[in-house]
Amino acid sequence: MNRHTPLSHIIDVTRPSVARMYNYYLGGKDNYPADRRACERLLEYAPSAQILAVNNRRFLQRVIRCLALEQGVRQFLDIGAGLPTRDNVHEMAQHYSADARVIYVDNDPMVLAYGRALLEDNANTAVIQADLRQPDAILDHPRLAELFDLDEPVAALCISVLHCIPDDDVPSDLIRRITSRLCSGSYLAASQAVSEDATVRRVITGLMHDSTAGNWGAVRRSKDVDGFFTGLDLLEPGLVDVSAWRADPRFGPRPRTREWIEYGGVGYVP
Repeated sequence: MNRHTPLSHIIDVTRPSVARMYNYYLGGKDNYPADRRACERLLEYAPSAQILAVNNRRFLQRVIRCLALEQGVRQFLDIGAGLPTRDNVHEMAQHYSADARVIYVDNDPMVLAYGRALLEDNANTAVIQADLRQPDAILDHPRLAELFDLDEPVAALCISVLHCIPDDDVPSDLIRRITSRLCSGSYLAASQAVSEDATVRRVITGLMHDSTAGNWGAVRRSKDVDGFFTGLDLLEPGLVDVSAWRADPRFGPRPRTREWIEYGGVGYVP
């Protein structure tokens, strides 16, 4: 893309995108009327949708602190990165270790444009265009080969992206294809929107599918997400509502959602 090409020429702002909806829920400004209308419609069916987004972001922050500060990970692969916001992965990881390297992966042109502009002067961070449904294209990307050493531990982050993958693409297989390429000592951090209520799953899945013109997968059950971590050793406290994952009571009570939760955790590649 020419750096002077207006975003409106390459991005359909009349169609909601999951990344921009998430940005809106987090209080960002990189969204459009179509995204905001879709968010408000979703809130009619799931009033705690915004709380879900905030809980998920706070989970990501705690994961980065754990892996960078406590586990000594220096390579972070953020798949389905979304739009830049406060406390981005590279900012957090490089706060704990100046030599941390971060690669953001997304297939949304707006994410790519904003990310590349933000990271233009950061030699240890890159943004690549790829899709979780093509894991080999991610791990074989030339920019990844330049920045990462796959013989050293990598933290693969699939935070709030797996519900964008349809069942036909078998998310658990995609995750295994990624972790199978990572060396022992690597980690997978993942979260997914879940509900044990079949009506909630059906209604929200249908709403999001229609709003995003099919760029959506499914709200699933917690037992479906358990399978994403097969073969990995879970860090405590295991797979939980992410608002409870190593929550710090010093920052007050954790916000609760009602209709659904973001469910996930962190697994170690043995």
